[in-house]
This record gives sequence, C-alpha cells and structure tokens, in this order.
Amino acid sequence: VPRISSGPDFDHVILGSEGTLGVVTEVVLKIRPLPKIVKYGSVIFPNFQSGVEAMREVARQRCQPASIRLMDNEQFQFGQALRPAQGFGDKIMQTLKQAYVTKIKGFKWNSVCVATLLFEGYDAGEVSAQEKKIYGIAKEFGGLPAGDTNGQRGYVLTFVIAYIRDFGLEFGVLAESFETSVPWSRALALCRNVKSRVGRDCKERGITHYLISCRVTQTYDAGCCIYFYLAFSYLGQNDPVEAYESIEENARAEIIASGGSISHHHGVGKMRARFYPDAVGDSGVALYRATKAHLDPHNVFAAGNLDPNCKSKL
Repeated sequence: VPRISSGPDFDHVILGSEGTLGVVTEVVLKIRPLPKIVKYGSVIFPNFQSGVEAMREVARQRCQPASIRLMDNEQFQFGQALRPAQGFGDKIMQTLKQAYVTKIKGFKWNSVCVATLLFEGYDAGEVSAQEKKIYGIAKEFGGLPAGDTNGQRGYVLTFVIAYIRDFGLEFGVLAESFETSVPWSRALALCRNVKSRVGRDCKERGITHYLISCRVTQTYDAGCCIYFYLAFSYLGQNDPVEAYESIEENARAEIIASGGSISHHHGVGKMRARFYPDAVGDSGVALYRATKAHLDPHNVFAAGNLDPNCKSKL
C-alpha cells in the first residue's frame, strides 16, 4: 500500500540498524521511466556564502531540480587543475571567460564557488521553466550562468574523485570523504570551523601538504547535507591510518559542536560509534540495546557497529 499507520515502523528500525539487527534477504524496488530530457547547467557565485544563501532560497521555494550541488573554492580550484589538456583555441576562450568573471564582474578567483545543476523531465516547456526559475534565484544572489559543459564536468568530477583517491595512495596521498547534515543557520559556521580544525590538526602533525574542501550536496526545508573531502601527504607519518582517523574524529567532534549531525547517510559504523550515545541519548541507547538483545542475543550481526559496548558472545 502507498501509506499505512500501524504503530512504530519496525522496518525502519531494521533499515537504520547498519546490519546490527539482521540481514536483508529480499527487497522490492520502485522504478520510474528514464526522463526524456536531461540538461546540465552551472552557476558561478562570488563566494561560498552567496552560494549557500542561493541554495537555501531554492530549498525555501521547493524548486530544486533533479540535482543541485555547490562546491567551495578549494574544490573548484581542484576541478580546474583536473581539466583535460586544451588546444590553443580553448586556452584563449578559457582566458577570456576568466577575464570576464574577474575583471568585468569583479569576482575574485580565490573565493568564487560553483553550483552544478541537473535538470530532468518529460516536457521541454517544464524543464525550460525550471531552468529560468533556478537561474533567476541565482542572479538574486550574485550568481552568473557558467554553462552546461562546466555543469556536466562537475558531476563527472564527483565520480572521478573515488578513483583519484585510490590513485593517490601510490603517490603518498591519503584521501577520504565524510559528511553531515546541518540547519541552514549553522551551515557556514560549521564549514569554517571544520576546515580550521583540520588545518590545525595537520599542522600539529607536521603535515604541510593537505586539502580540505566541502560541497553542499542535498537541500531540505530545514537544512542541507555537507560533504567534506580531506587529503594529505602521509609521507613522513609513522602511522598514516591513525593520523587520518584522528583527524577525522576531531573533525566529527567539531561538526557536532557546530550543530551538525553524526551522519547524513554514511552511517555510524565503528569509526563514529563513540558519538552515538550523545546523538540519541541514554533512552535511545537503552532502546537500541533492548532491541539488539531480543533480535540478536549473541551479537552475531555487525559486532561493534553503532554501540561500541556490543561485543560478540560467540
């Protein structure tokens, strides 16, 4: 049925348990026809704050396209460094575009940020109206249309990052991502605080080459999802894995102190288990442990996930 009211939803209790309460053996998928129209787009903003404010307005008006993501300047510069080799004509065109943005519009290249857009639909008129709406909102916050090619390249970068992470290991670079959800009113402060904390931790460990960047990936009425990307040179580190886990743990503590969540969708697992009691409270932990004791008394499933005190009895 499309909707039911029958007391607590135990299906969601199982689905949110990260494998600690059982194993999914069968699923039913909901599918939709592929859209007839797919269009990419992008907007360049003078700074991250103006971009976040535009994203918040899009969420307020509930006019989100199929996808809208905002990358900060660090991630924008990273994407620029990964641009494919250009011919002479392409280089001239890129120089002219950059001159227009910086010289005529007055944007600063070390502070601009970019939103990538994906529009989908079955009617050309509806898609066109949605494009007009989004670009109109962006203009209110100082945004400039940056073309469909840049938009498509931005989404390609999202997928490429995972491969770059593995490739970087061969060259002494350890990289990973972590995410959170946060109310709109605290989003900017959270991003600043986490970047600052990561920077301090890297310097304390003698790490001079590192990157910490963020992007807004999902928007809601009350807030947004923020992804952080962390990379650093582990050469000279005695235990690179410990260094990363410590830096991320401190970043997560900063996230929570800044009003963010323990996780938006990655989950808790073992790395963030110590934050779980604070996230759900004593009553939440007690309810979870009672459910665990009833469904998995020997703690066979995913031992140590969510609750660090759950030890296997086998």
